[in-house]
Amino acid sequence: MSPDDCLDLPHAAPVAPPTVAVTVRERAARMLSAAGEPSRLALLELLDGRELCVSDLVALTGDPMPTISQRLRLLKTEGLLRSRRDGKHVFYTLADAHVRELLTNILHHAAEPLG
Repeated sequence: MSPDDCLDLPHAAPVAPPTVAVTVRERAARMLSAAGEPSRLALLELLDGRELCVSDLVALTGDPMPTISQRLRLLKTEGLLRSRRDGKHVFYTLADAHVRELLTNILHHAAEPLG
């Protein structure tokens, strides 16, 4: 079947090109890539609706502090987390409601049966 085979079919209406700027699409892809690794996704899930410091996350995950810090740095760099310092502690939380909704939607969608 060639692309020309579709021209006479009812679904052959012209398709509008994407309207999102390439730079926005590239940023979105980086965000999805950052969140797309299971251990980083778990950190996002732990930070949903609460603020935790690196020590809390180390205790909850059992992963070493340098590993947690590296994951948090990537998630923050891509705009998925925000942080605040209080003395020696750095606390992290989800960046905003958009990230919370994205996390909720992807986890709910992943829990649905395929097909």
